[in-house]
Amino acid sequence: MMIATSSFTLQWTHSVEKIEWRETWQVLPEGLWLIEAGVKGSGAGMEPGDDAVYNNGWWTWKPNIAPQQQLVLAASGATPSGWKLCAENNCLELGRRSGPASTISVCP
Repeated sequence: MMIATSSFTLQWTHSVEKIEWRETWQVLPEGLWLIEAGVKGSGAGMEPGDDAVYNNGWWTWKPNIAPQQQLVLAASGATPSGWKLCAENNCLELGRRSGPASTISVCP
């Protein structure tokens, strides 16, 4: 499946902590750039970034990582929900049930 967009948001619920997490990504020629991350709590490797700000129930921050060539979203079936991918005011759920991973990358 292809989605024509310049940015998208991923949101999911952590399998152990049952806490919501979201990331906003920008699509660039050099890859996928994580421009903001947010979490509704902390624990089990879900600590907010050092510069996180608390607003409307979310800790948000701007991670400092290089653009990624791809994102691989596992589908273990052990999480309360799949990955919610939203772009251009449309959302879809990936990996709700156990199965092959979904891969997100920039189209040439």
